[in-house]
Amino acid sequence: MPVIREEDDSQERRPRHKLRFRQLPGLYAVCQLPGGAPVPEWAASGHFVSITHSEEEVSIVCPEDNVPPGVKAERGWICFKLEGPFPFAQTGVLASFIDPLAEQGVPIFAISTFDTDYVLVQESYAGVTLATLREAGHELWSPDDSWKKLIE
Repeated sequence: MPVIREEDDSQERRPRHKLRFRQLPGLYAVCQLPGGAPVPEWAASGHFVSITHSEEEVSIVCPEDNVPPGVKAERGWICFKLEGPFPFAQTGVLASFIDPLAEQGVPIFAISTFDTDYVLVQESYAGVTLATLREAGHELWSPDDSWKKLIE
């Protein structure tokens, strides 16, 4: 007998937050080193750096200008910072931001810290990302209007 699954209405029950976010300066790279590799000196500087160790790999997100030739890396990512902090008990924050992007086919790379979330999108998706996030009710915030280059 086939299994019949009920339609998933979890998105309807998920809270939709209206968030403020800003673009961090420059472009970023997502790098991969072998598991157990030491963190290289080039990976430790910039406005935003994330280093994740697992048995299988060391993943590094850092400004793409930091990455030397020969390192396995996906380059050309724009980094958005969601303006937190967000309490751990608050649900649906990241989903509110990335669900509209997923619906538009925008690939993302998400990173969470203690206080907030960072979402990276490929530079080629900048225009559709900004339009989609605005349509979803999110507010791009920047004291210096550096974000305007996204839509020019």
